[in-house]
This record gives sequence, C-alpha cells and structure tokens, in this order.
Amino acid sequence: MTHRLIILANASLALAACQSAYPAEPQVGAASSAPAPAFIEAACGGCHAVEPPFLSPNPRAPDFEAIANRRGVTASTIKAWLRNAHNYPEIMDFDLTREHVDEVSDYMITLRRRDYVPVE
Repeated sequence: MTHRLIILANASLALAACQSAYPAEPQVGAASSAPAPAFIEAACGGCHAVEPPFLSPNPRAPDFEAIANRRGVTASTIKAWLRNAHNYPEIMDFDLTREHVDEVSDYMITLRRRDYVPVE
C-alpha cells in the first residue's frame, strides 16, 4: 500500500514539473463573460459590437466575435493590423497606443470559440 502511494506521489510530482511557468495563449472555448474594457467600448463600440449579443451599431462594421473567429486570426495578427493605421477604413481614422493595441487584441482573442458559426 505504501509503495503505491509513493508511486502515485512521484507521478503527481512528475506531472506538476511539466507545467509551464509562462502564461498560455488564451484558450479557445466559450466566449468571454467579462465585459469589454471601458476603452474598447468607448473607442470601438460606436461602430462595432464589442460584447454579446454582438449586434453592431453600424451594419458594415463586423462585430468583435466575428473578427476574432476568422480563420488565421490570432493575437499577433490582430496586433499587427491595429498597429498599422493605414489598414483602417477611412471612418476609423485614429491611432492607438501600443497599450491600447494590446488591450484590444487581448480582449478580442477571448472571444474565440470552437463552436462559432458565422452569421450571414
């Protein structure tokens, strides 16, 4: 019996040693239940739906959930796009600080879902 406990304890320690000390990329799963940060609501929410139920005030502006769930979209691709203001449609003519780029990207990536189905 003691021998089994020692084996189980060693196995648990071995598994714990495999854990990463670095934060993982946000997990794809259920949409974020956290509300959008105030900056995102203020800067983006006038055109884009930034929170559920994801109904954009501007029908031509995709909602954040739809953007986050596009094929190939990652935190890095969102950041790259947001850092290059020349990519923005004319109506989005503003600059974002590095901190705001990170804030928007980090929030958007929480909206990725395995079961996402695009609305047509």
